[in-house]
Formats: sequence, structure tokens, C-alpha cells
Amino acid sequence: MSRWNYLRVGGLAALTEAAIYVAGIAYFLVVLDFANVTAPLQQIELFVANQTSLYAMYLLIYVVFGVVLVALVLSLHARLKTDAPMLMGATTAFGLIWAGLVIASGMVANIATGVVVDLYGTDPTQATTVWLAVSPVIDGLGGGNEIVGGIWTLLVSVAALRTRALHRVLNYFGLVVGTAGILSAIPALGEVGGGIFGLTQIVWFVGLGVLLLRASRRETAPGPR
Repeated sequence: MSRWNYLRVGGLAALTEAAIYVAGIAYFLVVLDFANVTAPLQQIELFVANQTSLYAMYLLIYVVFGVVLVALVLSLHARLKTDAPMLMGATTAFGLIWAGLVIASGMVANIATGVVVDLYGTDPTQATTVWLAVSPVIDGLGGGNEIVGGIWTLLVSVAALRTRALHRVLNYFGLVVGTAGILSAIPALGEVGGGIFGLTQIVWFVGLGVLLLRASRRETAPGPR
């Protein structure tokens, strides 16, 4: 793959990740008002009423997000590996692990939602029990804490600072984003850290996408004759 091509792919991937974040927040907080539905049985009733759209959204925010993340991780690896090979090796490993966890979380979420919706028609109590058992697995893989994504974001920012790549302001901002993700693994800070990580990473993804697309244009611009 040529240099300009992977930069363009990475830029578009970063912007896509930001758009997926926004779509997920809008769906769960505005369309479903999920934050105000706390009882497990109420959550299942919400799943029953919105099964098709919920399946599609889980597919988007987990599986598609994870697949696109792989493209972004590999693009950043190609961009930064020359001047920081060891650091980028570790960074890329965490990025690919994060992508795998997110995809797995989405697959479990869709299967589990289908099971509890089917059970709800015959035994709402059993459906609630199943959901209470499965939802921590979903959260543990890809939503309950953001430590792996935080480590990846932090390491990307450290590598970019060391190699003087991307933009200094974005790199320092990435340190904040990554730290928030790591802090979300602490129970007392989980909700706050996860919220800050999600919202600030939207901005980080947008900035990253713009910078990578600009770099792509510079690489492909015709030189002086």
C-alpha cells in the first residue's frame, strides 16, 4: 500500500470512528433515553420494542467500529513505526486487542439481546435473570471500562510526541483522553472516566482524521517541475 493511500484510509477511519460515537450517543441517550431506564425488566421491555434498530446499532457501534479501528491502528503504525519501532509495536498490539474486544462485545450483545427478547415472551423473570448475567460480560469486554482503548490512545500520543508527528496540541490532548480511559478501570471513577473518555475521544478522532487526510494530500501533491 502506498504512503498516501494508508494515510487517507487512516484519516477516513478516524472520522468514521467519531461519527459512530456520535450516532451511538444520539441513539441511546436521545432516541431510547437509556440513561433513565435503570431497572433490568424495563431495559428488556425497551429491547423488545426496539429490537431491530437495537441490533443494527450494536452492529454499528461495536462490530463496525472494531473493524474500522483495525484500519486506523494499522495506518498509525505505518505512520509512526519508523522513528519509534518498539513503542509502536506495543501500541499497535493494544490497538488490535481493543478492536477484538469491541467486536466480541458487539457479537455477545446482539446474541444476548435476541435471547432475552425471546425469553421475555414466555418468562419475563428468566429473561431478566439472563440479562443480569450477560450484561456484565458485555460491559467487561467493551463498554464497562475503557482501559485498553485508553492505553492505546495514550501510547499513540506518546509515540507521536516522541517522533514529532501529527500535531503537538492533539498529542497532548490524546494524553488526557488516554488517561481518562485508563482511570475508568477504577470503580469509583468508572462512570466519570468512561464518559470523559468517550466524549473527548470524539474530538481526538476528528483531529486525527483531519491531520491524516492533510498529510495524505501533501504526500500526493505534485512536486515542482
